[in-house]
Amino acid sequence: MSHLLISPQRLIHTLGIDPMNLIIPTLLLAFLSGCGGPLVGVTVVDERTALENQVLGTYQELNQQVMLVASVRYIDPKGKLKQTQELPPGKKEVVRALQRVSFNKDDLNRYKSLGIIGENNEGGVTLLEPEKVEQADLAFVENLVKEENEDRLVIMSRIIETNETLSPTDLPRVHKMFAALNRDKALKGERIQLDNGQWIQKDTAS
Repeated sequence: MSHLLISPQRLIHTLGIDPMNLIIPTLLLAFLSGCGGPLVGVTVVDERTALENQVLGTYQELNQQVMLVASVRYIDPKGKLKQTQELPPGKKEVVRALQRVSFNKDDLNRYKSLGIIGENNEGGVTLLEPEKVEQADLAFVENLVKEENEDRLVIMSRIIETNETLSPTDLPRVHKMFAALNRDKALKGERIQLDNGQWIQKDTAS
């Protein structure tokens, strides 16, 4: 008997969720959200798919929390915007990371479209051709890459911390899963790094 499973990539596309936009996906987000794309006649869910479902589900929860945090604010008597409650350090850190990913998204996408920044095979981004950047903009682009990688690491680490089925030893696998998802959603012409380390330009046949 065949079963219908929906893959994470298809669901992300269908929902318009984007993993580090929100963020992404945005965040969220949720480029990493939920589960499923269509696998017909498959009776066994492999280990990678199971991990994807756990990670994407947790990622979606983080994005929902960020939106909730943004909605629970009030104006104090002095006219300042205040949170109704103080966030714990771990949650505050990931909220800031998700917000900065969203803020940096347009700049990051611009340099990715130029082939200057690419999606690497560890779930982060790499500055590939700094010589193509105007000298006056180089420090900005280098900092953009630094911030993006810092924020993605915070997000991936938080996903592990908040998922009881994952442990710190799963971080390398989560990195690889993020890298695969980022390759899948990369646009035509953007540069991506394969698992074997080779850099290629994404095309419609990838």
